[in-house]
Amino acid sequence: MPNQTLNKTRIYLPESMSGVVLTAHGETDKLHYRNDLEIPTLTSHDVLIRVAAAGINNTDINTRLAWYSKGEADSADASWSGQALTFPLIQGADVCGTIVAVGSAVDPKRIGERALIEPCLQEHNSEPLNPPGYFGSECHGGFAEYTKVANRHAYAIQSNLSDTELASFPCSYSTAENMLSRANVNRQDIVLISGASGGVGSAAVQLAKARGAHVIAITSASKRLALLDIGADQVVTREEDLVTALGENSVDVVVDLVAGKTWPVFLQLLKPGGRYAVAGAIGGAFVELDVRSLYLKDLSLFGCTVLAPEVFQNLIHYLEEGKIQPLVAQTYPLKEIVKAQEAFQKKHHLGKIVLNIMKD
Repeated sequence: MPNQTLNKTRIYLPESMSGVVLTAHGETDKLHYRNDLEIPTLTSHDVLIRVAAAGINNTDINTRLAWYSKGEADSADASWSGQALTFPLIQGADVCGTIVAVGSAVDPKRIGERALIEPCLQEHNSEPLNPPGYFGSECHGGFAEYTKVANRHAYAIQSNLSDTELASFPCSYSTAENMLSRANVNRQDIVLISGASGGVGSAAVQLAKARGAHVIAITSASKRLALLDIGADQVVTREEDLVTALGENSVDVVVDLVAGKTWPVFLQLLKPGGRYAVAGAIGGAFVELDVRSLYLKDLSLFGCTVLAPEVFQNLIHYLEEGKIQPLVAQTYPLKEIVKAQEAFQKKHHLGKIVLNIMKD
């Protein structure tokens, strides 16, 4: 197939692209780097993005391992949306790149824009998604040289930050901002954040401080100073007894990425009328709930997955105004995705691990 031009622009596309495909649920041996992948074909409301960098997330790992399934690993509910995946799949939810082509219904002036992709998708192939999907799960994502997304999900960004730094934001920071929005966090609140050294947790620390809240972070002792440096007002370690350290009825909001055996303690810590927001369960998906704590304290529990309409635009504003800073722990070339995911799963890092995709 000859090189293409789209919308009579001078942007030329190669005949194929490099990328990483996931061939089935399983371990990292299911990830394969290839240089003969087809460049995405645009529908009318799409944009084509030349990917510069893409971050690694828990979603990537969970999807590969079929962690979302409530049955067998290869069952029909083993994706983010609770539906079966189509293989081979290009994963990658965190993307920074440049728009190089647009569909027939999109303004050609968008070509050349630097963009971040909103990972929670309401539209794909110019059709609404119901339920919503996730970039790199229900459709191909950003672990490749080119990717496509609906025009509405590609946000122009004006920033002095590098592509690698910007790729650390979309998934983690939009998830964190969504949790804070759902829990209506404000400057009067004391907010407790679990898993605070991870991508979403460290994002929640910065974003809660941007809202003026008092932030208490839970992390390992070795990462205490780092969490204080990014804005936490107080740090408690995972080894401490949280009730002894903080006191019952001491926090207004819990932002939880961990769940697991500590979960009942969070309800003890919440004040009457407190709010609990969750978007992860890396400590264990099954918890013990004393329903009396829930209703006698008038608590509100929020499961946070689908982004509210204003969340990603809020994130863009924070970035352009310099209110949040990137936390890039390590970078790897795309070919070394296995090493990158192995490093990610060790959880020794603070912030994000990012793949550099644009060739030198």
